[in-house]
Amino acid sequence: MEEIRDWKRKNSWSRGTNYLPRTAVNPLEMWHKDTWSPEVIDQELGWAQALGFNAMRVFLHNLVWENEGEEYLKRFDTFLGIAARHGIKTMPVLFDGVWNPVGTYGRQPPPHPNRHNSGWTQCPTGQQLADPRARPALEAYVRAFLERFGKDERVYLWDLYNEPDNTNDGRFSGTEPADKAELAFALAKETFDWAEKADPIQPWTVGIWRGSWTEPAKLGAFETMMLERSPVVSFHCYGPLPEFRQKVEALQRYDKPLVCSEYMARNQNNSITEMLPLLKAESVDAFNWGFVSGKSQTIYPWDSWKVTYTSEPEVWFHDLLRPDGSPYRKTETDLIAKLCREQ
Repeated sequence: MEEIRDWKRKNSWSRGTNYLPRTAVNPLEMWHKDTWSPEVIDQELGWAQALGFNAMRVFLHNLVWENEGEEYLKRFDTFLGIAARHGIKTMPVLFDGVWNPVGTYGRQPPPHPNRHNSGWTQCPTGQQLADPRARPALEAYVRAFLERFGKDERVYLWDLYNEPDNTNDGRFSGTEPADKAELAFALAKETFDWAEKADPIQPWTVGIWRGSWTEPAKLGAFETMMLERSPVVSFHCYGPLPEFRQKVEALQRYDKPLVCSEYMARNQNNSITEMLPLLKAESVDAFNWGFVSGKSQTIYPWDSWKVTYTSEPEVWFHDLLRPDGSPYRKTETDLIAKLCREQ
């Protein structure tokens, strides 16, 4: 436990965003050798530094590693270097259970017009998740990153699996495994094992994101595993301030550092102006969803999968900056800069 307290002292109030460059529709496009954009990343992380952000949550993808191997590791090392030059540490996300379970290595299709995260793909794919023969390659992928960067102080925290049992509201029925929750539980358990065996200097986490986790007696097996096996407790909350406060208070009982790895949904009364002051006051590390508006199109809400949008919404769902670096709402970026500069 003392090691975790020491880690928290060294990483006092980390804050940033979930980061994808504006030129990428998903992590496959971000990391692919032909669409890798270090100049864009350098520019955007410069904007992040100017606001006072000191960390970013970044999604990796196993399909890039399976096809590019060492070159992918070198590319990630370059990313860490760019971020570090801007005073930013990195929280890599190794697996992800959200959005399309079908994904392929190579050129990615263009985004569907005006649809939130229309091109985002799960990692591993649904087919890989369901195939026991894929497990050795998945373990090799995890171990490659943990062993290569497990003593690299530019890495802040390992996020092992994002929302592993998310069934995506049935958007992908027919391609999402019917027993996804059970399959994801097994992979998450193994990934905890792989992380513990690799024993990096950084802690790891799998974020709790749904269920009755404000009441310990009602915790499910997945939530119990996340809370017990994560040295740092991370969570997502897109609800309004009273719900947010309740969840922070509920998680403080575990006496572990807290990281809110996803928040901010403006049309759900979850905004920077309400949430960030609370997160700072409670010393909860904070990562809102989205930084620069781009091909992920997360300025559009989740309902854009069902409702047709023909123009930019008046109220952005996620993201802070326009593609030229100007703020969507200057009141928000002014507050971020103020809170980040205050000690």
